[in-house]
Amino acid sequence: WGWAALHLNDVEIMLAIPNAHTPFDAPKFTGSIYINTDDATQFWEQVKDKARICYAPEDFEWGMREFGIFDNNGYLLQFGQDLIMESP
Repeated sequence: WGWAALHLNDVEIMLAIPNAHTPFDAPKFTGSIYINTDDATQFWEQVKDKARICYAPEDFEWGMREFGIFDNNGYLLQFGQDLIMESP
């Protein structure tokens, strides 16, 4: 029975291989998993040397700072935080 957990402060996500009740032939999910965090830059510093990178932290016009990494099954995990946008 294999599993892994990611945690930062009071947020924890557990990932596990399927058990006998959920047959698993191959990955079935084709999207990405988006996780909001209070400090994407700090989390990036913790994981950047331990993960396969999709894209480094970047500030986007829709008001998010985010980055993407791949998990061990090739799924894209995106982490982002809200940016405080100044009014023009």
